[in-house]
Amino acid sequence: MYKHLLVPTDGSPLSLKAARSAAKLAGGLGARITALYVIPPFSLPGTGDAVMFHVAHDEREYQRGMRKHADGALAKVAAAAGRVRCDTVSTLHEHPWAAIIEAASSRKCDLIVMASHGRRGLAGLLLGSETRKVLTHSKTPVLVCR
Repeated sequence: MYKHLLVPTDGSPLSLKAARSAAKLAGGLGARITALYVIPPFSLPGTGDAVMFHVAHDEREYQRGMRKHADGALAKVAAAAGRVRCDTVSTLHEHPWAAIIEAASSRKCDLIVMASHGRRGLAGLLLGSETRKVLTHSKTPVLVCR
């Protein structure tokens, strides 16, 4: 059935829970996983979403901090994968939902397994905005984990 699962993560506990579900599914199907972390572009303090992850004074410092955060989040997904083959990738993109769809297509994933919401707080409690956009625009099937 499914041979290659894309697992986007933002490092939140719920995205790690989705990664565990993906690993269980992939293990049962003999599939592999690609874990994806989307890094938002640098913005000055108070002007973008990235600030909530890492306050930086310049783009270089921001990139360093975000790559470190991404590596940590991806390592947790790889650990959750256990014996399931898991590749990890981070990418810089202004729109996480678009990066997720692009990665699924370019890496020939046949299922996206993602959390129902991430770090966006109260606005994302029912269904996160990034998840909603992936569901709306993706041609690849999406499994949403709560």
